[in-house]
Amino acid sequence: MKIAIAQINCIVGDIAGNAKKIIAYAQQAKAQGASLVLTPELSLCGYPPEDLLLREDFFQACDDALVAMSQQLNGVTVIVGHPHVVGNQCFNAASVLQHRQVLATYHKHILPNYGVFDEKRYFSAGREALVFAHEGLNIGVLICADVWEAAPAIASKNAGAQVLVALNASPFHIDKQSTRYDKLRQRALDTQLPVIYANMVGGQDELVFDGASFVVNDKGVLTHELPAFAPSLALIAFEHTNVLKGELAPTLSLEASVYQALTLGLRDYVQKNGFPGVLLGLSGGIDSALTLAIAVDAIGAEHVHAVMMPSEFTANMSVDDAREMANILGVQYSEIAIKSLYDAYVTALAPQFGDLPFDATEENLQARIRGMLLMALSNKFGSIVVTTGNKSEMAVGYCTLYGDMAGGFALLKDVPKTLVYRLSNYRNTLSQVIPSNIITRAPSAELRENQLDQDSLPPYNLLDGIIEAYVEDDLSAQQIIAKGYTAHDVTRVLSMIDKSEYKRRQSPVGVRITHKGFGKDRRHPITVKANYKLD
Repeated sequence: MKIAIAQINCIVGDIAGNAKKIIAYAQQAKAQGASLVLTPELSLCGYPPEDLLLREDFFQACDDALVAMSQQLNGVTVIVGHPHVVGNQCFNAASVLQHRQVLATYHKHILPNYGVFDEKRYFSAGREALVFAHEGLNIGVLICADVWEAAPAIASKNAGAQVLVALNASPFHIDKQSTRYDKLRQRALDTQLPVIYANMVGGQDELVFDGASFVVNDKGVLTHELPAFAPSLALIAFEHTNVLKGELAPTLSLEASVYQALTLGLRDYVQKNGFPGVLLGLSGGIDSALTLAIAVDAIGAEHVHAVMMPSEFTANMSVDDAREMANILGVQYSEIAIKSLYDAYVTALAPQFGDLPFDATEENLQARIRGMLLMALSNKFGSIVVTTGNKSEMAVGYCTLYGDMAGGFALLKDVPKTLVYRLSNYRNTLSQVIPSNIITRAPSAELRENQLDQDSLPPYNLLDGIIEAYVEDDLSAQQIIAKGYTAHDVTRVLSMIDKSEYKRRQSPVGVRITHKGFGKDRRHPITVKANYKLD
């Protein structure tokens, strides 16, 4: 017997399109000899559907599509994820479509309600196991978090399951796959059953689903793994309950996995939302250079427009490096000098400012002029502005509202500055696209004479360590100091992080690559009394 994993890129709300895709994968799997096809969690409607689940017409469309799909499938059994309403309760469900009908429906038991997950807002928890007979095997159906805890898998085993299949919409973050391996190995050992883990692939707003579906045998040994970050179809061969060993996709390095997550996240955001292309400000700095490289890899150079907007403080080297990179990648490239615009603003404000000295106000004016120009180009030509700020800057507010934060998508929003350098070096191992000057020179916003980032910020290796400890690991000031940081640096950085929450609330959505990004993961109050003051 052969069971197929359909690692599908679904679009939230595109019920007809997702159904068509599921049918196409099922037909392809059948042609290759599979008799059972697994699709991801909520594959019919896409994941996460969020408040679409509060709409009655949404459920009706899902129900109609499920019945229509079942009638189009013949000679192959397909397990489809979908929302299911029973009375006044809504369930995260998986239905077995067989012999042109809906044979049975399973309701997810474990509803995650942490991090980016909010399932208890929408769903009720299921209680019953679902085991169905298929070609001499009893197949136990589970959904995503059901394999992260032992009880649902054991209940399925007790109900007679000989093979466990799990439909998943498990979003990517760094090192997530190793955690999945550990969980599935343990479930296999708990039940002494093989487990097939079918995961969704694709970008959905800030989330990226990496696919990387896999199979473990009854000893917990990995037997199959599908490619990460790409739609795929794989067939798993069984001799009764024994899984026959298949192909394992190459293991990706941290840099490769993050780079591919960012690329997929940007591509799907642009294409699924119907933007014709991407606009970005190319400064000659490393953040915009990495953003440009990813944009070209995501949607092609012909859909990318890079705009250099030099001021009187922009070094010649920055302009030269921007031109060189744009030329290497073959993108549309424009230069719009902003000095005359800046001078006009300063002149208009002079009666108000009087003799007050140059400060962050004039620096932010430059950033806001650039943001205004990019948004004007976006309005005129329809391309989305992708901002270039990184997580380190977003954390401490080293960014300008309505300036460099202006745009529709913040690609590097969850990428710390130290990782920006690692990703840039990684991209250059594939082909040399980022000029070496950009990587080796000290970072600067170039908004005043001789400015360097570290005039205003701690060194990035120190800064990123404190941000990770406070934002991602929720450590206290005392716990962070115990890791070896000084009290001065810790209280300074924590103060900057908390005071910048109001900025982050106004920032665009961006790809999540850590286990806690700025977005759904971290819901920090804007108005709050600091709790990190040290006596």
